[in-house]
Amino acid sequence: MPFLSIKEIEQIGFKFYGENIQISDKAVFYNPSKISIGNNSRIDDYCILSAGNEGIFIGDFVHIACFSSLIGKGKITMQDFSGLSSRVSVYSSNDDYSGTFLTNPTVNEEFTNVSSGPVLIKKHVIVGSGSVILPNITLNTGVAVGALSLINKDCEDFSIYIGNPAKKIKNRKKDLLKIEQKFKELL
Repeated sequence: MPFLSIKEIEQIGFKFYGENIQISDKAVFYNPSKISIGNNSRIDDYCILSAGNEGIFIGDFVHIACFSSLIGKGKITMQDFSGLSSRVSVYSSNDDYSGTFLTNPTVNEEFTNVSSGPVLIKKHVIVGSGSVILPNITLNTGVAVGALSLINKDCEDFSIYIGNPAKKIKNRKKDLLKIEQKFKELL
């Protein structure tokens, strides 16, 4: 996968970007002046990052795998060492599916009932392929989400979740915190 050069990254117009980032030339960014990307982070082919007024904030050592999307009016944050596997969808806005309102962005806002809210993906979170994260959600530190899961409620620190809707199945080990410290000593 070809990555953009620093000059090409500058031309996108991000709010902020760090050092040693890798961005596929096939990734797409909407409202890039509201997107910040930390050091040593990577965004792969066919990802879509569409920032609302609250922005998208990506920390250090974050990986967003191919075909993933971060979309919506609410703030989306991915803290250090977090990652999205392929085809993960993160939504900070959501239509009302009840039938009481019209849906989709082609309809005037007065006829829809879109809800928006922040999505916070804390440090050391990993989200499995094909999962969906809805607005107003926090995935706390160390959460692991299994493939094809629907996250519609907050997730507890160092817990593993799977399913639709996702449920906690067990605790996750914290060994990675010690490994993080050793890793940082090498920087």
